[in-house]
Amino acid sequence: MQILDQFRLDGKIAIVTGANTGLGQGMCAALAEAGARVAGAARRDCAETAALLPPEQFVPILADLSDPGAPAQILLETLAAFGRVDILVNNAGIIRRSDLPDFTERDWDDVLQVNLKALFLLSQAAARQFLAQGGGGKIINIASMLSFQGGIRVPSYTASKSGVRGLTMEMANELAPHGIQVNAIAPGYMVTNNTAQLRADEKRNAEILARIPAGRWGTPADLGGACVFLASAASDYVSGVTLPVDGGWLGR
Repeated sequence: MQILDQFRLDGKIAIVTGANTGLGQGMCAALAEAGARVAGAARRDCAETAALLPPEQFVPILADLSDPGAPAQILLETLAAFGRVDILVNNAGIIRRSDLPDFTERDWDDVLQVNLKALFLLSQAAARQFLAQGGGGKIINIASMLSFQGGIRVPSYTASKSGVRGLTMEMANELAPHGIQVNAIAPGYMVTNNTAQLRADEKRNAEILARIPAGRWGTPADLGGACVFLASAASDYVSGVTLPVDGGWLGR
């Protein structure tokens, strides 16, 4: 097989959560361009994402990962549409900001539910399906710079994303013997809905840009290559890794 052929995803079926906007939308487009058909799950309408992809390559799924039944629903609707699943991208996530003394239990629970518990349950459901199908599979979790650092004013987000990194390694250890690779991408500071508040803060925005060697915020398109690599045969011997895509932030 030629090296570029190893990056092709023809015939593969991918699930991407948080597919309606931002990083999820960018990864849907990248996976489809590489040949995959995509089930895009989101709690809001995915019309904008659907408009970017050929209609035969995209099916939207309305699902809210704060609902405990959502992971099973997403898998079932994907199987109904495409008959199988080969790739899972756990991208959906939420963030809550507050000074530590004022941080509420509700903001803790809501973030951990979506960012970590639902990610685990959907990964578990996908792993069962991969094992039933035979032939392996790929799970890609979206981690964060706060999988490596503490951050400020976001205790539940930091806890959840540190958990994502650890869980990625744990699941990789269990599933690698079955030909299933579990890895993560840790985006740097990206232009998304979750960072709108930071980008609007003139002081924090300037501080962040000064720390990024690339000199700019990342964009959803910047994740496309990493996502396709980890979803493809080119990464068959990559397991348990959290890959920073951060413009050099962690190396500064």
